[in-house]
Amino acid sequence: MQVTSTAIPDVLIIEPKVFADARGCFFESFNQQAFHQATGTHYQFVQDNHSHSSQGVLRGLHYQLPSKAQGKLVRVVRGMVFDVAVDIRKSSPTYGKWVGVELSDVNRRQLWIPPGFAHGFLTCSESADFLYKTTDYYSPEHERSIVWNDPALAIDWPRLPMAYRLSPKDEAAPCLRFGDDGFE
Repeated sequence: MQVTSTAIPDVLIIEPKVFADARGCFFESFNQQAFHQATGTHYQFVQDNHSHSSQGVLRGLHYQLPSKAQGKLVRVVRGMVFDVAVDIRKSSPTYGKWVGVELSDVNRRQLWIPPGFAHGFLTCSESADFLYKTTDYYSPEHERSIVWNDPALAIDWPRLPMAYRLSPKDEAAPCLRFGDDGFE
């Protein structure tokens, strides 16, 4: 596996070693020991999630408050998304900054998003199947959102030939209030 830092060093792009021939391909999509070695972390994953979305669906920006903050290891098994992580750790030098990465079934990239980040993605292909492992369980009482088009974040979402489709909850999410939101 190859690991590449993003503009926010704690958010990592992970690319598996793919063995391909005329029959197709094989790759190890996850190995706990290799993940720990490659990332220098020691998180255990407790939940796997699968999201299926049509083109133009934008999900996020979601996070959970401490004591239930989630790290996420995300990947796409069919289609393509633009995946975004926003640093909401108040003490971080990259607080309020974001990174965006294209994840697809073609590039087979995964993105490691540690606890302390809001996360969202936009489905750019006709549809996409998006998988993610989390380091803590979903907790509705700890769940929070930041609006996808927060002007202070200025996320450069890809342009699509249709309007983005969001859930009512995501459309009504607040902006990140610098100094008030985030993790210590």
